[in-house]
Amino acid sequence: MLSELAVATIALALVTASFPFYCYGAWIMIDADVVTWEVLTFHLKIILIGLTLNTIPVVTWMVPRVADQIGGHVAVHAFFGLQAYAMLFVGLTAIVRIFQVKLAHDLYGNPDPDMDIGDLHENMPAWRRRLRVGVFGYVFFWILAYLLGVVRYALRYPVIAS
Repeated sequence: MLSELAVATIALALVTASFPFYCYGAWIMIDADVVTWEVLTFHLKIILIGLTLNTIPVVTWMVPRVADQIGGHVAVHAFFGLQAYAMLFVGLTAIVRIFQVKLAHDLYGNPDPDMDIGDLHENMPAWRRRLRVGVFGYVFFWILAYLLGVVRYALRYPVIAS
């Protein structure tokens, strides 16, 4: 059986490994002149890898242990982590609407890689703004939670940090 230090180190490594996927996923969208279905699905695949790397340690190791370790630092870390996931939910509500419009235009069965998704629906700009707010909020709160987690790790396992 793995020690608590080993599991904490694996959790830290997985959460840390998620960040490059978030950055690359963002770069895909920033670099695209036109956001086509192909660009969007590739972006979502990359982001899903990052979310999986981040969420598995949170759900399987961090959340089950939070009640036993509750204190000021843990509470703030958990608060920012929950805020990150709340902002992710905001972004997902926009993604759902965008997917619905793509389905209505039969772009799942007959994709047009050159189509600009901004031209599909009159509310698309608002949904894309909501998506951006959700993504920015998620990344902002994720970074805060991550930094607090790294500090917590260094304080809890001082032998490794020194």
